[in-house]
Amino acid sequence: MELGAFSVSLSVKDIKKSKAFYEKLGFQTLGGDIAQNWLIMKNGSTVIGLFEGMFEKNILTFNPGWNQNAENLDSFTDIRDLQKQLKEQGVKVLTEADESSEGPASFTIEDPDGNPILVDQHR
Repeated sequence: MELGAFSVSLSVKDIKKSKAFYEKLGFQTLGGDIAQNWLIMKNGSTVIGLFEGMFEKNILTFNPGWNQNAENLDSFTDIRDLQKQLKEQGVKVLTEADESSEGPASFTIEDPDGNPILVDQHR
């Protein structure tokens, strides 16, 4: 199962302080909008998202259709197919992608320890 680009989405208290901290660790801004309280930062192949006031917990995030530079892949498994495979394996889907739709969509699951996992397709 190919889930696409991986990142950790961090729920931060102060995005400006968090940005400055991660810059000290060598991260550079890849995308996002600090005025909207979210940034995507990268160091080598490691990608993190900083999100102020958007969700409670840190989230493991996968982006089908993207590589680690948020560039489109030529081929990938559509999010609805991934969701179907997981459901067939007995994974409980908390929020579902509309299986009759096409293009951008997302679904969420949790691991056995309650860690949220977002699968978020942007195209």
